[in-house]
Amino acid sequence: MSSSSQTIATQSETQTSDNSISLLEKIGYGSGDLASNFIWQAMSIFIVYYYTDVIGIAAGVIGSIMLFSRAFDGFSDIAMGYIIDKTTSRHGKARPWLLWLAVPFAISAILLFAVPDVDPFWQIVYIAITYNVACLIYTGLNVPYGTLNSLISQDQYQRSLLNVFRMSLALIGVLIVSNLTLPLADAFGGEQPGWILTFFIFGSIGTVLFIFCFKTTRERIQSTNANPESQKRETVPLKESLLTLSKNKYWALATLFILMTYVFNGLNSGAVVYYSEYILDNTWLVGIVTTAYIAFILAGMIFVPPITKRFGKRNAIIVGEAITIVGYLIMLIDLSSVALIIAGTVIRGIGKAPINGSMFALLGDTIEYGEWKTGIRNEGMVYSGGSMGIKIGSGLGTALIGWVLSWGGYVGGGGEQSESALLAIHYLFIYIPLGISVLMILLMLFYNLDKEYPKIIQALKERNA
Repeated sequence: MSSSSQTIATQSETQTSDNSISLLEKIGYGSGDLASNFIWQAMSIFIVYYYTDVIGIAAGVIGSIMLFSRAFDGFSDIAMGYIIDKTTSRHGKARPWLLWLAVPFAISAILLFAVPDVDPFWQIVYIAITYNVACLIYTGLNVPYGTLNSLISQDQYQRSLLNVFRMSLALIGVLIVSNLTLPLADAFGGEQPGWILTFFIFGSIGTVLFIFCFKTTRERIQSTNANPESQKRETVPLKESLLTLSKNKYWALATLFILMTYVFNGLNSGAVVYYSEYILDNTWLVGIVTTAYIAFILAGMIFVPPITKRFGKRNAIIVGEAITIVGYLIMLIDLSSVALIIAGTVIRGIGKAPINGSMFALLGDTIEYGEWKTGIRNEGMVYSGGSMGIKIGSGLGTALIGWVLSWGGYVGGGGEQSESALLAIHYLFIYIPLGISVLMILLMLFYNLDKEYPKIIQALKERNA
């Protein structure tokens, strides 16, 4: 058999095998985002609160540090994507990074909370350095983890299933973190040592889960094939690889959608502790509200694969955002009613199920579009956009919390807050996320790849043959 025939046969076998992914591998893949959320979501939910109310740093300063760090780190995602596309090891191009950086990520998370008792200026310097280090290590894990989805399977439905496992386990991580962080920190003394010990536990669990993800997954999709145009990608310089992204309109739409989703998530995660304490007058409601939100996302995720298979990811997302808006309208009936806040949160959770279940699968589909458009397949660069969206979106969401609280005259450390500070908390938890949901519907109206994808896959098969 000729080498060309062997290559085509190998691709055929790959396409057949990637449609039958075991349950263990799906759980293993999802455990990677569970690992991330033991650390990343704990940072997102509590880091501003910790720095303002435990360490005593001004909210506006923290917001500026977060935005600068995430924006800077967002661009480092592009570099990481390029590194992944050039990575060669016996474990593949994406998986080995999960093994190499599992322990450093846990250590960086612990250091975030170990702020020394020195002059406030040097505390701010320490926070800026450790936060940037944590974000950079997270980049080294999250970009290859996202890329792994496209290397396990090229089938749209299988990618959707993998994404559902990913987001379901990620949300379980958020549930655990949101409900256990404050009780654990209090059980360990409630002061800074309690927070450090809590994140030592979370970091250790995260490390074990990253290694489990590495051990149970397999990269099936080969980056090269018999087509000389595809083989160019092995020596594609960074500039040309970036140009391929500029020609991929659906990559831009998917990346922007993920960015806006994580602005929303950053606000939702970070504002709930302030809303619970100062509007609902009970910090223990952080866990209840978060649980109500996530439990119904998880329940809704069960129905996401068949719905997206029948109606497409784009249409499911639009309907989901419309349901989310209904949830906010319920909250607006009485902003101080615990019952209505929880009811609206339940509706929001149902609405967010197709968003969480589909957004990274959207990004995966843009790989084939870019390959069809340019002749170059660059999974790492494409998924760097998703990670960049997460970083910049989360950073902007977290920064908005600090800035809006500062604008409202919020005073850290508890006690009575002014009317303007309470209004700022309402904006963070209700009004700004509501506006983002409307914008996300408008953005998805321009995403038409679901209809074009089958023809693109067929064209790629014909080109490769």
